[in-house]
Amino acid sequence: MSQFDREESYRLARAYFDAVAAGDLPDALLTPDMTGWITTGGTMDKARYQHLVRLLGAMLDGPLRFTINSLTADEDRVVAEAVSEGTLINGEPYAQTYVFVLRIRDGRIASVAEHYNALIAQETLVPLMAEAQARLSP
Repeated sequence: MSQFDREESYRLARAYFDAVAAGDLPDALLTPDMTGWITTGGTMDKARYQHLVRLLGAMLDGPLRFTINSLTADEDRVVAEAVSEGTLINGEPYAQTYVFVLRIRDGRIASVAEHYNALIAQETLVPLMAEAQARLSP
């Protein structure tokens, strides 16, 4: 995608949310040098970010449902305001509010900055990390 294509940027953003909701972020959506940034973990490489998406999926009993409240695309980025809902493996509800900034390069996602409520993540997800990691291990 050499020139700005708003609809293609929106399509990539929606594909990103579909993938995260399914608990797996495939290489086909990402540049080889993709980076991620999350509120509670800072900057990371593609492999670590993909692992965290799988880990989140392992913390959930069923899919994470995203509602995209707004998408704005300009130049090489898409900004999404979104909320999510799901049920955690301990039976508790999980709901989060986000602002995502996705950078697009060559028709793929080159970076994701994921801003969310750190207190909700700390109180609901952190206690489940060891159990979720065990679910991912063969």
